[in-house]
Amino acid sequence: MDLSNVDYKLLKALDAVVMEQSFDRAAQRLFITQSAVSQRIKLLEKHFGEPLLIRSTPPQASHLGRLLLGHYQRVLQLEMELNQQLDLQSNQAQTLPLAVNADSLASWLITALSPLLQTKNIQLNLFVQDESTTWERMRSGEALACLSSKAKAISGSDSHFLGYMEYVCVASPNFIARFFKQGVNKQTLQHAPAMSFDQYDDMHLAFLREHFGLQMGQYPCHTIRSSEAFIDLTLASGAYSFNSHFSVEAHLKSGQLVDILPEHKVRVPLYWHCWQLGGELMQQFSDQVISYARQVLK
Repeated sequence: MDLSNVDYKLLKALDAVVMEQSFDRAAQRLFITQSAVSQRIKLLEKHFGEPLLIRSTPPQASHLGRLLLGHYQRVLQLEMELNQQLDLQSNQAQTLPLAVNADSLASWLITALSPLLQTKNIQLNLFVQDESTTWERMRSGEALACLSSKAKAISGSDSHFLGYMEYVCVASPNFIARFFKQGVNKQTLQHAPAMSFDQYDDMHLAFLREHFGLQMGQYPCHTIRSSEAFIDLTLASGAYSFNSHFSVEAHLKSGQLVDILPEHKVRVPLYWHCWQLGGELMQQFSDQVISYARQVLK
């Protein structure tokens, strides 16, 4: 079991299934039949002597499959850079799959990447999810780098501490008048609609449990999978919410939103994880993100 004689078109099929999360879409992407995709993965599994793909919905890579995909992604980056250096396929954009949290994407990340986006031929493939789960995207081989709340580096990668995202609990004046006339306490919070990003986002749940002894199900809670919609719904007096200070600073200054628990801030550490052999462009990306983030996440 080794990589010395692996046909990389087989790895390409595995990568396509995991990235597209479907055998059918992987076949369309590769311009081959679905049965051909299945056959290539079976050949790859026969070579390594164990399953590389968990046939779930959607399909997921096994542990060995994730290691192979991580290797494949890094090889693709190195090949692309060599092609560009040799003036081969010079017009082809270099794809960078990154796993990032929604709040960073909505606030500072695009500004951090702007200099490179303006000068390099790049196409981003962003996996946007909670910062506690982005690490798994990189470990699975789907992403070359990630923004994560986890400090531990994956084997073969580097972890860089960036700083803290600070979150404040905010509501509109109308919402406060409706639900918090008697103040923000255990009784009033049981009737006031809260907000969660998705099933992995436990910031609000953990905060109410720790400070007010409230458990999930003891209060209404929207599930809103968008940082921008978090703010929009809060401004519309549909809920109170935790938002990064970046995203609500202007609304706090204008009085459209009020910090209803100024004595309680939630600080989430952020780390940039990247593969050590990710290629020159990925290194430039990493340097840019780390430098900019450390300025704004002091």
